[in-house]
Amino acid sequence: MTAGLAVALPDEAATRALGAALATALAPGDVIHLVGELGAGKTTLARGLVQALVPGARVRSPTYTLVEPYSTPAFDVLHLDLYRLAAPDELEALGIRERVGEAVIVAEWPERAAGALPEADLRIELRHASNGREARLLARGPRAAALLHALAGSVPQA
Repeated sequence: MTAGLAVALPDEAATRALGAALATALAPGDVIHLVGELGAGKTTLARGLVQALVPGARVRSPTYTLVEPYSTPAFDVLHLDLYRLAAPDELEALGIRERVGEAVIVAEWPERAAGALPEADLRIELRHASNGREARLLARGPRAAALLHALAGSVPQA
């Protein structure tokens, strides 16, 4: 089952707000893939998500470290930036597989770890649009579809 939602993101604040809205419904084991070209807003969305869960957190792109962990009272969030991943098997050394099911995984550039990264429950495709950016959210499975349904009333649809 796949459900989708298109969201208008006219500015950086709207992108962060989408991340914050997503954060309210996350649960351990959720996997989110952020897809889009450089500058499409992947890190901005991840920043909004993490800062909604961990107020005051300094969220930077884990481009060089590949993963930045953040702890919440309920679960950990692993923010991955796989842009510099040379081969999918490098992901194994990061210990991500051991955390599947217990942490929320938010992965930028997931295509660089094809086959080594868990499939997305929610795939968010970000792209430049005539008036800012647009996000296309694609849910796989009933839990992620329920998340989209909840978001539909709280975010500006494209």
